[in-house]
Amino acid sequence: MFIVENYGLAIMLCVITMFCWGSWANTTKLTTKTWRFELFYWDYGFGILLTTLLLAFTLGSNGMEGRAFLEDFSQANQDSLTSAFIGGVIFNAANILLVAAIAIAGMSVAFPVAIGIALVLGVLVNYISNPQGDPTLIFGGVALITLAILLNAKAYQKLQSNLAEKVSKKGLILSIVSGCLMGLFYKYVAESMVADFNIPEAGKLTPYTALVIFAVGVVVSSFVFNTIQMKKPFIGVPVSFSDYFKGATKDHLIGIFGGAIWCVGMSLSIIASGKAGPAISYGLGQGATVVAAIWGIYIWKEFDQAPKGTKSLLNIMLLLYIAGLAMIILSK
Repeated sequence: MFIVENYGLAIMLCVITMFCWGSWANTTKLTTKTWRFELFYWDYGFGILLTTLLLAFTLGSNGMEGRAFLEDFSQANQDSLTSAFIGGVIFNAANILLVAAIAIAGMSVAFPVAIGIALVLGVLVNYISNPQGDPTLIFGGVALITLAILLNAKAYQKLQSNLAEKVSKKGLILSIVSGCLMGLFYKYVAESMVADFNIPEAGKLTPYTALVIFAVGVVVSSFVFNTIQMKKPFIGVPVSFSDYFKGATKDHLIGIFGGAIWCVGMSLSIIASGKAGPAISYGLGQGATVVAAIWGIYIWKEFDQAPKGTKSLLNIMLLLYIAGLAMIILSK
């Protein structure tokens, strides 16, 4: 299987992760106006699963290092499989809330708040579980990102005060809950895997097998979480399963594409974690907030109605994020 052998390549993969995680949500804006995100989400989950299977049977099954996917799956113990599956379930709950928050509050609000909280909590949890890197630089970077989150919240308040009809706080609350859950899922996937990707460990999973089981957790839990969402949506009227089959081919393909984009980022992050360490790999990937905020501010124009000075706050927020991410990179 393909394994990252040097830190520089690991960092490059994490940067790609950042762009994938910060860009996939744009696909929710490309579907037709009648296509609800609850319906979009089914295809998104299928896109994640299909991508992990593709990687498992290609990069995960070729080469002299590690174990091939099917061989690895057959020797896995129950604890490892359960841990990766739980990671998928937790992520799915967090991500459904995030997609709902994007629909309500916009990309430039939902992403910085949710992913910012996830970054702070995720780096802390993963560092405690597997301490790699200079803690001063890692948590110094996290402190700068926390300050960026506070500035984003301030910008949100300024936007809200300038609108004739105040924006519901529901989107902000959903973003916070999503972030708390999002900060926990990565740890479970990391704990299911071998400690050293070059050395097969009995019962533990290779990154590629862990990703497949994670994706199964996402799809299976959708039959609970997303079904509830369809019957009791955060916004709009309920939708039925029959509505899903009425969707245009374009809508289904966009959903699958969105899942594939996110999953490529997740896969590269997990593969890079063997060399960079879970805390650094996860932390850099969650720099997706910078990418998402740029999309929301400059492409989708979500803050065009904000009062004077708001965009300056957002620009400072982005600079703090970049500085924080640079410190995390330099920590190892």
